[in-house]
Parts: sequence; C-alpha cells; structure tokens
Amino acid sequence: MKPRSSYNVLSARPDPVAPRWVAASIRAGVAASALPTIGSMTSFAEVAKIETRLAPGAVGHLQRLVASWGLVADFCFSDLLLFVPTDDHGTRFVIAGQVRPTTNQTLYRHDLVGEVTDEVARPLIARSHRLGEIIEGEVTDPVIRERVRMLCIPVRHNRTGIAVLSRDSAPSVGRASGELERTYVDIFNRFARMIAAGEFPYPVEAGEGEEALRVGDGCLLLDRSARVSYASPNAVSTLHRVGIHANTEGLRLGELGLPDDAVRTTFAVAVPVTEEIESAAGVTVLVRCIPLLEQGRVAAAVVLLRDVSELRSRDKLLMSKDATIREIHHRVKNNLQTISSLLRLQGRRLDSSEAKGAIEESVRRISSIALVHETLSREAGEDVPFADIVGPLVRMVQDELVSPDHAVSFTVEGDPGTLPALVATPMSVVLNELLQNTVDHAFPADGDGSRREGHVLVEMANDERELLVRVTDDGVGLPEGFTVGSAKGLGLSIVRALVTSDLGGTIDMFEPVDGGPGTVVELRVPLEPVSR
Repeated sequence: MKPRSSYNVLSARPDPVAPRWVAASIRAGVAASALPTIGSMTSFAEVAKIETRLAPGAVGHLQRLVASWGLVADFCFSDLLLFVPTDDHGTRFVIAGQVRPTTNQTLYRHDLVGEVTDEVARPLIARSHRLGEIIEGEVTDPVIRERVRMLCIPVRHNRTGIAVLSRDSAPSVGRASGELERTYVDIFNRFARMIAAGEFPYPVEAGEGEEALRVGDGCLLLDRSARVSYASPNAVSTLHRVGIHANTEGLRLGELGLPDDAVRTTFAVAVPVTEEIESAAGVTVLVRCIPLLEQGRVAAAVVLLRDVSELRSRDKLLMSKDATIREIHHRVKNNLQTISSLLRLQGRRLDSSEAKGAIEESVRRISSIALVHETLSREAGEDVPFADIVGPLVRMVQDELVSPDHAVSFTVEGDPGTLPALVATPMSVVLNELLQNTVDHAFPADGDGSRREGHVLVEMANDERELLVRVTDDGVGLPEGFTVGSAKGLGLSIVRALVTSDLGGTIDMFEPVDGGPGTVVELRVPLEPVSR
C-alpha cells in the first residue's frame, strides 16, 4: 500500500496540506507524556486480554507478528514497538510488544510493554491507525524526550486495521550506508508493505526449530526466479564452510551445490520453510527460507543461514551421555534384581523363620530401590516422575504381604510430581517401610489367629518446595505412650534416619483428626537442596 502524500516513506518532511495538529506536533515535538503503565504486565497475552478489545483471531495474528518480528527489526536496524488501540476511536493505545535489533544499538534502554499513551503523545500512531496508511515523521519521543524518526505501519488482519507497528530510530542512523544497509532496508520496506496489506505474519508459520535464526547469522536475497541477488558477508562465510566458493550472484542454490528443497517449497506454498543441511565436510547449516509477498504471490525470498555444527556436535554428545547414564541405571537395576534373586535362594535354605523374614524384608528394600533405577533407565535426565514408582511399589507390597486371610486394600491419591533421583531413591525405601509396617502392625491377628480387614490411604502433594506424604490406616492405632523418637523397630528406624538425616525432612505419627480408628503417618520433605 502506498503511503499518503502527506508523509513520504523516505522523507520526514510533512506536506503543507497535512492537518495542522499533526504538522504542529512534528515541528514542535510532543510535550505530553505517556499515560501510566498497566500494572506490571509484561507479556502480549496479558496486555491484550486486559486492556484491548481484540477478537481472538486478531490476537492470534498479533501474537504471530510478535513471535517473528525479530528479523524485521534486524533488517531496519531499529527498535520496533507494537501499539494496540484500547478504544473504538483509536485515540488511546497500549504498547503491547517491543523488540530490539541485533544489528544496531537500541534506542530504548527500558521495557515499554504495558505503557499506555494517546493521540496527543503519539500523533503519528493515531493518524496511521485512523487512515490505515504508512506514515513517517520526526517527533520528540515522550518517553526518552529525544528526537525520534518514526515509521508507522498499520497492521491489518482480515482487511481491518487492528494495531500500528512503529519503527523507531535516531534521526541519523549510526551505521554508514553501504550495499548491506541498502539491501536490508529494502527488505524491511517489503515487510512493511506486507504488514500493511495483512500478508505478514504468515497465516501458517512453519517451525523455526530450537534455534531462531537472526539476520546477522547470514542472509541471502533471492529474486522472483529464486536466483541470488545479494549475499551478506556472513552468508558467504557460511557457504565457504560447506565448500561453496563460487560467486553466488545470479545462481540458484541448487546450481551452487546446496540442497534447495526449502526454497522450492517456499516459492510453491508461500510460507517459511526451515531445513537442516549437513555437508560432506561434516558442517551442519540451518537454512530458513522466508517469502516476500506482493498481492499474495512470492516476489522474492530471504534465506537465513546459520552454521550449527558446534550445537549439533554438542547435542550428539549430550544424547550419548544421556544414553550412557540410562544404560548405567538399567544395569544397576539388573544387578539389584540379581541380588534379590540370590537372597531369595539363600532364604529358601534357611530353617529359621526369623532369618527368612529378615531376608524377605531385605529383598523388598532392594526391590524398591530397583524401581527407581528402572524408571531412570527410561527417563531422560536425573528427575523421576514419582507416581511411576509409587504404583508398582504399592502393588509389590500388596502382592507379597496381603493374602486372603489378611485382606488389606490400598488407595493412592494426589500427585507427587517429579523428584530428583537423590530424593526419589530414599523416598521409595521410606514408603516401602511405611506400607510394610502398616500391614504388619496396624492389622494384627485376633486371638483366634484370624486377621482383620483394613484399608490404607496414601496421599501425596508437591508444591515444588515441599513433598508431603501422608499414610493413613484404619487399624488398631498407636500403642499408649508411643513416639516416633522412641520407636525401636528396624523399619521405623530406617524411615526416621532417611527422612530426618538424608532428606532433611520431618516425620510425625498421630491419630486421625476425625477421631476414627487407625494411625496417620505424615512426612514433609523439602525439595530444595539441604545444606549439610
């Protein structure tokens, strides 16, 4: 869209026929200051939801713009601000987005997102929004109180103006104008026309990958026939690293020996495409092709190049390290299971029931630790979804200790979250001991040798600062005068030592609050590192 004659995109001089209030603002600068900011909001979503009346489709359009406008800022060597109207008349605006260029110094040192302004403080923004035209001029910025050269670009969605994007720079740009600067500014002007026409951001954004490419990584400009019309110095250096030393001008990427699948797809479907290319020399290059549209058709394209060889090498090392660690956990689990099998064989040869009981308890303790290593052998990293351990642990106790004449049921509630392995391992042993202790002591045999039925509830909660575990049974309750500190049993001694010493937590045992039968065991374990 062509700008109105009142303001030339390439000139800051107001036309004599421009409205007096606009011309006066530009000549004298703006004395009014921006209105107060909106609380402490920092994200586009918060600002749009609270302060604007945008429809969901318009919000999505602006979110895509904010997500992809870093390269636009790089091409114009300037800060970009997104002004969204907060009323139906376009007299009041909120700054909903801000981005700084990586190709030049910033004009604004502080964060402006969430600040509210009006047409008195920002006359060019209000006029651009009202007329739906690209307007340029110089004003005194109400925030930094310095002269600023502004290019105001109306943002359209479904043929409706929903915001204004301003390119703010010092009146005299610090960089000397050379071929690179002229080419980049020309590319920016193409993006500006696309924004005003509602063609940028793209309706469907292809993923950029984990590493977002910026203009400074290396840039190629392709004409409408997909031939290179300009290559930045960094792009030339990247091509040299993949073994391409020919003059690129006038050639297609395929003619240079570089795979051009991304370029072909971009010109065919008019959306950005990213691909990763690995050369015979072992150099990996991330390539992103971005179409430049005119009336919905691809008139040119920008290709960003980045050498990611070091990043990919690091990724491979991390994957190898992660695979090695998981293999170690798998082998530790196998070794623990072997020890359990050997103990079971030894237990079958014993005549003493007391010795057999001790062997069985040892097997259960070892098995609870093996569950943690089995989970770690499947998960990446050293954090464990503790729910994946609690379920098998409860089933193991139920299978080994519960029988038809000793019917105890278990219920697990709550989410323990993800725990570090250093916490998950002792906690699995602790939970095993508590469940075993509950089955053995909360539901003893009656005088005729029969066992009473019972229920055990395991509740867990994780607020990322503390893990809470509560085991409640409806058994016979605590003996009179019993305290955790005075307990002499091996199981409770293990629990007390692991919780208080190893994990820096607390353990408490008491009767149910509702006065019913049974016992409640409550554990609280801090999830932040405990200094010793």
